[in-house]
Amino acid sequence: MRHRSVAQLMTRPVVSVRPGTGFKEIARLLAEHDITAVPVLDAEDRPVGVVSEADLMLGQCAREDPSGMLLAPRLTSEQAARSRATTAGGLMSRPALCCRPEWTAVEAARRMQHAHLKRLPVVDEAGRLIGIVSRSDLLRVFLRQDRAIREEIRHDVLDQAMGLSPDGLGVTVEDGRVTLTGTVQRRSLVGVLERLCRSVDGVVDVTVRLDHREDDTAGPGAER
Repeated sequence: MRHRSVAQLMTRPVVSVRPGTGFKEIARLLAEHDITAVPVLDAEDRPVGVVSEADLMLGQCAREDPSGMLLAPRLTSEQAARSRATTAGGLMSRPALCCRPEWTAVEAARRMQHAHLKRLPVVDEAGRLIGIVSRSDLLRVFLRQDRAIREEIRHDVLDQAMGLSPDGLGVTVEDGRVTLTGTVQRRSLVGVLERLCRSVDGVVDVTVRLDHREDDTAGPGAER
């Protein structure tokens, strides 16, 4: 299966800052490049943290309301310290969770989901920044043309993975929704084919309309 890698989806070059970069310069970079966060790099170009719009907003949230109508937010000691920071080194969220260019889109998406992140710096074997991948980058796999998805299923799934003739089953793809039709030799193949098709990049849903010649999932006493 030819899953798209982070290297194929990531954005480069990356807008980044150093620990000493000031608050206003960070805000300017975010606005100028229409981005929501920047990685913070050490002297070896290794990510040590990330400054996002949310990090910059901490300072605004911590300010007193001039009208006296709003209650002060409850901040942890760590958040309070960051709300008073004026440079990237104090503002950033740390550590910087990163990914590798050879990761699949699935691996990167799972790390983002698990850590509640919108983006991941991409680093090489030495830990140096080489790109950044965001949620929107990962969603680009769903922009694949239906024709490309169909050909991958026919070649990679049916022919290469399952050893089936690509012309032996019907494969249609419409807006990323796959439909499989025809007859397979064994019932157990139905579930395997569905799982493999769902794993193809760009597939939104899979409908299986397959018959089988023999039920190899039935127990000893089951009817054939």
